[in-house]
Amino acid sequence: MIDHIGMPVSDLARATDFYLEALKPLGIGMILQVSAEQIGNGAAVGFGAQGKPFFWIGEGYPPDSHVHVAFTADSRADVDAFYQAALAAGGKDNGAPGLRPHYHANYYGAFVIDPDGNNIEAVCHAPA
Repeated sequence: MIDHIGMPVSDLARATDFYLEALKPLGIGMILQVSAEQIGNGAAVGFGAQGKPFFWIGEGYPPDSHVHVAFTADSRADVDAFYQAALAAGGKDNGAPGLRPHYHANYYGAFVIDPDGNNIEAVCHAPA
């Protein structure tokens, strides 16, 4: 089981604004901010739920290749809301909400490219 994941972003303020809006429909918000002095390199922001940050973004240079991060959604409506919020926050479409039966019969996901080019997904595995 993964406790948390972190990735560098080119502009921490821009990325923070994007993720605040994009993750809100999934019940994920900003939990913690740490300064460069506290952690010994760039500042970072932790997003999560119930007081536990599990998705971190931090000042740095994004790698030459992009990452894929998928967030669990409780319902298909939450996937739809994530997609709309992420687009409104400046994300780019990378796959509209819908079933992806090549993964399994109830795999309902949506994909958005974040400001640094990463593929961000919300997915619900529950039946309709």
